[in-house]
Amino acid sequence: MKNNSQTNANMQTAVILLCGIHLSYAATHSLQYFYTAVTRDINFPEFTAVGLVDNGQFMYFDSNTMKAVPKTEWIGQNEGADYWDRQTQGLIGAHQVYKNNIQVAKERFNQSTGVHTFQNMYGCEWDDETGATNGFNQDGYDGEDFLNLDLKHQTWISPVPQGVITTQKWNKNKADLDYRKQYLNTVCIESLKKYLQYGKSSLEKTVSPQVSLLQKDSSSSVTCHATGFYPSGVTITWMKNGEEHHEDVELGELLPNEDGTFQKTSTLTVTPDEWKNNKFSCLVEHKGINREENEIRTNNGNSLPIGIIVGVIVAVVLLVGMAGIGYKIYQKKKKDFKPVSGSDDGSNSSAPA
Repeated sequence: MKNNSQTNANMQTAVILLCGIHLSYAATHSLQYFYTAVTRDINFPEFTAVGLVDNGQFMYFDSNTMKAVPKTEWIGQNEGADYWDRQTQGLIGAHQVYKNNIQVAKERFNQSTGVHTFQNMYGCEWDDETGATNGFNQDGYDGEDFLNLDLKHQTWISPVPQGVITTQKWNKNKADLDYRKQYLNTVCIESLKKYLQYGKSSLEKTVSPQVSLLQKDSSSSVTCHATGFYPSGVTITWMKNGEEHHEDVELGELLPNEDGTFQKTSTLTVTPDEWKNNKFSCLVEHKGINREENEIRTNNGNSLPIGIIVGVIVAVVLLVGMAGIGYKIYQKKKKDFKPVSGSDDGSNSSAPA
């Protein structure tokens, strides 16, 4: 995310920056897809789909354009028109399924009006050092957990009573459960490795974070803001007098920047006296060269204002609310869902509820 000097006047940053960056390497890679359906009551596509490799977006689809498109050079250069046609057709079908899913969910929650969202996230992880793999598939309704696939036991579970009727039906479909296990454990991993090879030069780049301590005024909490780093694996730890400090600490979400890098925050709440009488520092661990900084950031400095961070969160809600590609689509039958086959070439298509 680029700096925006117009918001700097809202910030007073007069705290000492004490941060270290040390070598750290996350060997785990991920392939994720997000589907999001929304009701028609807002100015936003009623269905969106996003695909991510190592938390970086590489494809996109929405119900306004009705077309799956590449979002990185490496996927656009390695997959041709047939690939994108298949993704487009699968997601057009998913759009119809999700329109239905959100209506069924509204009925189950006894809702007739208001803005509502139905989301699915699925994908896999692979550790390139140990070879360990993991798969996941979960649904959410209005930002809360709705359905989750326990891959180890091949069982759908729901934390809410409105989802139990679906788990009962889906858990009887052993063929579908076997298919999902095979996809997440094998096909998804193969696709992830293929995409990593496609984007080898860009995905293996390393950019160290810029780290700032930000504070609105002397009595407010202090935010450690790390931004501009790639890959996404980062650890932020507060230190107090040389020891790790975990009390009154709130860790923020990992957020994407416009240039493909990432940012993350960790906020410490302490009294002015406690801050004054102790030596607090923020330790950021990321793959990169060692760096130690000790300087004061002011309104004229190049740290990113909290106002921009908050603005980015809104954008990420939209990003994380999208996603997908072919994976097994569910269609409604007699006011419920029935699994049907979807496209499957490196991805899979899922539509829960």
